[in-house]
Amino acid sequence: MANWMPEGFVGKQFRAMSEIVQPPPGVPAPILWGDEKVVRQRLSKGISNLVTTRQKAHLNFPFAPNQVVAFFRQYFGPTQVAFSKLDAKGQAQLASRLESLWNEHNVAKNGNTSVEAEYLDVRATVA
Repeated sequence: MANWMPEGFVGKQFRAMSEIVQPPPGVPAPILWGDEKVVRQRLSKGISNLVTTRQKAHLNFPFAPNQVVAFFRQYFGPTQVAFSKLDAKGQAQLASRLESLWNEHNVAKNGNTSVEAEYLDVRATVA
């Protein structure tokens, strides 16, 4: 499995969304699959070998951060759902928060967007 890490860039996006749009009660956050302790706990039975490695993904887009947010808003399920639960004022607040994150982490200097995101590579062998 490749799981976004809670403390990485994608985890920060999910955290920002959950601060504005409350997640469903009683449902564990999917981002917890990026926490090594949680993975080890959840896969503690029936696994003979479990190896986790932190990896980096480079998210590159040929447009500016505000357009990246628009892209995710249109094509990425979790972002679509978050925006759909908000009125116009809430949508503007969420868009602004996400744009700030993309701008803050953007290392591209040419009008494009390039962000490094950390994920947990999980390899498990069934016993």
